[in-house]
Amino acid sequence: MGDQAYEPASELFRVLSAPLRLSIIDRLTRGPAPVHELVSATGQSQPLISQHLRVLRSAKLIRVDTQGRERIYSLADEHVAHIVSDAIRHTREPYTDTGNSETDS
Repeated sequence: MGDQAYEPASELFRVLSAPLRLSIIDRLTRGPAPVHELVSATGQSQPLISQHLRVLRSAKLIRVDTQGRERIYSLADEHVAHIVSDAIRHTREPYTDTGNSETDS
């Protein structure tokens, strides 16, 4: 399989490389939320949250529904929730290197 086959996955990881975007996705794993809830959950400004929501929407990771005057954001599907949850869980696990450093290369 050539490198081109990995481009879409690479782009996904690029979009998810911003800690604030991971935080937004993590919050949305618990259910849909309007912008003001995402602002509260992250402690960031509304313009900054909106900027990151645009990136996530353009990557088709989240969707938006309008209810009255409010825009409600939700995950586009559960795949991204699993990727983010697994990554967060993985980084919190203790690391033990059981390999022989002389033979690792």
